[in-house]
Amino acid sequence: MDKIKLGISSCLLGENVRYDGRHKLDHYLKDKLGKIADWISVCPEVECGLSVPREAMHLINSPESARLVTRNSNIDHTEKMLSWARKRLKQLEKEGLAGFVFKNNSPSCGLNSVLSKKGAGLFTKEFVNHFKLMPVEDDESLRDNKVKENYIERIRKA
Repeated sequence: MDKIKLGISSCLLGENVRYDGRHKLDHYLKDKLGKIADWISVCPEVECGLSVPREAMHLINSPESARLVTRNSNIDHTEKMLSWARKRLKQLEKEGLAGFVFKNNSPSCGLNSVLSKKGAGLFTKEFVNHFKLMPVEDDESLRDNKVKENYIERIRKA
């Protein structure tokens, strides 16, 4: 059986790309879902040119006009991220992805409740707007068995 091509936030596969130089390895995703998935790893912050380690960032303003800003020095990386995202989304079109798994609570990859408990991360928002019908979830929501089963069913049909 051919594996399903899925995008995933790189830190969930154990890649040391987070702001603190660490990862957020998710054994279920890597080892269990990995049996049916051919992962396409994406780290928006590193791929857009930010270093590891780096200053922590957060989103400010409203979900409609979110800005990606460093927590202490207040450096705005919004335009750098958006410019990179447009290019990366065009590359991902060619991958034939059936779905994507984002990192919960990330200012670039969070799916829900990142800004004011209702906004998505900057890259995630661009991704979802670009791939409107693609099944997406985050690592946190996939801990729920019903959500997990529904997601697997949707990616198999994609």
